[in-house]
Amino acid sequence: MDRNLVEAALAAAEQHGKDVADLPLSAIAAAAGISRSTLIRRLHGSRAQLDEAVREAGIDPGGRPPVRERAIEAAATLIARDGLGAVTMEAVAAAARCSPTSLHAVFGNRDGLLATMFDRYVPVPDLEALAAEPPERLEDMVHAVYAALAEAFAREPRVLPAIFGDLFTRPDGTAARMLKANLPRMFASLSTLLTTQIQAGRLRPLPLPLLIQLMIGPMAGHMLLRPVLQDGLGEGLPPVEAVARTFAEAFIRATAP
Repeated sequence: MDRNLVEAALAAAEQHGKDVADLPLSAIAAAAGISRSTLIRRLHGSRAQLDEAVREAGIDPGGRPPVRERAIEAAATLIARDGLGAVTMEAVAAAARCSPTSLHAVFGNRDGLLATMFDRYVPVPDLEALAAEPPERLEDMVHAVYAALAEAFAREPRVLPAIFGDLFTRPDGTAARMLKANLPRMFASLSTLLTTQIQAGRLRPLPLPLLIQLMIGPMAGHMLLRPVLQDGLGEGLPPVEAVARTFAEAFIRATAP
C-alpha cells in the first residue's frame, strides 16, 4: 500500500473529526490530491487494503462510534469520576482515543464540548418535551417532572451530581456558567407547565420562581443525597417512586387554591 495514501487518509480523518473507516473516499482522495476514481483504482476497488494499512500503522481505522459520541461519553465519565476540572480537550481526546484536533473540529472548544455533554445529561430536553405535550392532570404533571429529575440524577455516569458538586464549591466556575446558560430553557418549560395549571385553577398564582423552587427543590435535594442516604439507611430508605409520590402530594397540598 502506498504510504502517501495512508498519510492522506489519516490527515483527512483529523480534518473531518472522523475515523478513517467513516470517511467517504472522496475526502481521502482530496487529501491525497487525486481524483476519487484514481483512488478507487489504486485500492483495486476495495478499501479493505487501506484499512489494513492504517491498522498496520498502529491506528484503529474505525468501526467504533463517531468521535462526537465517544467524546461525550468520555467527558461525562471524567466529570463523574474526577470533577469538571479534569475535563480538558487533551484528557477527553485521550479517553475517547481521538485527537484534540478532531474534538476542535466537532465541538469548537471546551465550552462547546461541555454544552453538548450537559444537554445529554441534564433534564432540560425531557422537560421541554413534557411542556410541548403537557399532561392535563396536575398530579400527572408533577409526577412526570419528578420522573425526569430522578432519571437525570441517577443516569450513569453520574454527571448531574458532579455538576452540583462543582457549583457548591465554585459558585463562579464552569458548572455555574453552564447551569446559567440552561436556566432560561428549564425555566421556560416549567413555567409553561405551571402556568397551565394556574389558569385551570389547580394552583395558587404564586410567583413562578418560587413555585418552581417549591416543586423541584425537595426532589432534587433528595436525589443529590440519596447515595449517602442509601449507605446510611439501607432498606429503610423508600424507593424513588414512593419518594416522588410523597413529594408530589406535599407540593399539591401546599400550593392548592
